[in-house]
Amino acid sequence: MNLATMLDYINEEQSMLMNNLRTYSFIENPQQQKIKNILILATGSSYNACLSAKPALESLSGASVSIEEPYHFNHYGRLSEAVDTVIAVSQSGKSASTIDALDQLKSQTIHTIALTSNLASPLCSKVDEVIDLEMGVETVGFVTKGYSATLLKLFLLGLSIGQNKNRLSSEKVEFLLKQLTEAIVKIPEIIEKSQAFFEKNKSIFKLSNRFVAIGYGPNWGTAKEFETKFTETIRKPSQGFELEAYMHGPYLEADHEHVLFFIDTKSENHARAQQLQTYMNSSVGKTYTITTEKSNDEDSLSLDIACEECFTSLFLVIPFQIFSYLGAGVKGIDLSKRIFDDFDSVLKSKI
Repeated sequence: MNLATMLDYINEEQSMLMNNLRTYSFIENPQQQKIKNILILATGSSYNACLSAKPALESLSGASVSIEEPYHFNHYGRLSEAVDTVIAVSQSGKSASTIDALDQLKSQTIHTIALTSNLASPLCSKVDEVIDLEMGVETVGFVTKGYSATLLKLFLLGLSIGQNKNRLSSEKVEFLLKQLTEAIVKIPEIIEKSQAFFEKNKSIFKLSNRFVAIGYGPNWGTAKEFETKFTETIRKPSQGFELEAYMHGPYLEADHEHVLFFIDTKSENHARAQQLQTYMNSSVGKTYTITTEKSNDEDSLSLDIACEECFTSLFLVIPFQIFSYLGAGVKGIDLSKRIFDDFDSVLKSKI
């Protein structure tokens, strides 16, 4: 029996996202009309997805959003009195720290929501409302499809809250849904471009031992997901930084072994990122740009898509998912071979 791979799930992203868009419809929800301050509890790739979705969720819903690692929140955090809604995000629904956090919050008069793909999971029994990721089961440990599903569901939640609060007209929502649909249609092209870009630069991926991604706005989360995926699959030191944060110290370690990826969108921050890339070019082994814009530069991967900047993370993450999968191959790493097989049972990170 052939086991599914990361690439299989990446190739399923377009149809899954389109299905999620088709099933979306506005429903009047008095609970959403009250939402002003949201606390999201998530860890790992779920945290990264929430970080990427935060600008869209805030701008569409008009709510303030904070994100906490549940383990840290359990032991050192304090729930703000302003929080009226808690969203617990776990693809499997079995994250022990997330479930523990909900247990600690059960005495609070706040609305709780689970965002998960496992409707029979322990997480679902702890909350007032469940949002189904509608992406099935992802059997590969290095999540890709689930990451994209989480992003889109949070975008759609923002649209729903915004419309319930009369911040967004039905016409504006339809316009944004159409924009998302037109961009999602291009995902197979994005995958093809990413594969071709990797093939052209395969020797760099094979020989390099330090990878860094730099993003801004919603793509700070993309840079963090790059960090997670490259660490999990390519298994070489990899870090993702917010643009300005990279300039406050991390740049000092740069040397000829470093490969830097600049995640770029049409934004007021574009010029700042370009200035940094120009400066760093002579100090590192290689710099690349992954951009939503058109570009003929040979070191740029141009996705050539048009959408709101807050939605771009849904598409800019795909090249890094592809690079992670293909990069592991050129490094001689067999991702189908499980390692640390007893980790969850010993550390009890999942129920």
